[in-house]
Amino acid sequence: MQITRIFTGDDGESHFEDIDVPLEDFGSIGRISKLEDATGVVFREVDADYDFDFHNAPRRQYVINLDAAVEIEVGDGSTRRIEAGGILLAEDTEGRGHCSRAVDHRPRRCIFVTLD
Repeated sequence: MQITRIFTGDDGESHFEDIDVPLEDFGSIGRISKLEDATGVVFREVDADYDFDFHNAPRRQYVINLDAAVEIEVGDGSTRRIEAGGILLAEDTEGRGHCSRAVDHRPRRCIFVTLD
């Protein structure tokens, strides 16, 4: 399973990286990853016009989009659209951080799975 990671590089800027989460075949119940420790779950809803300037992730966390996409811009100028159902691993807790913007004028609901 592929997820998008945001991290802070040695240059103090945030960058994207694609990560493949290995899955093991469990036959009729599907393919499952190894258990990863988490510390909590946060539910979030944002309006259809949000446009958050550069900010850091408050902690290492997975962000799982439930029903709408988000556009993320990182410090090196790259942008990516994370679709509904997409998973982002936010690890840019230092440096300049990233921007988050509404896509298609839709509100967005997501879940944060905290890893601190």
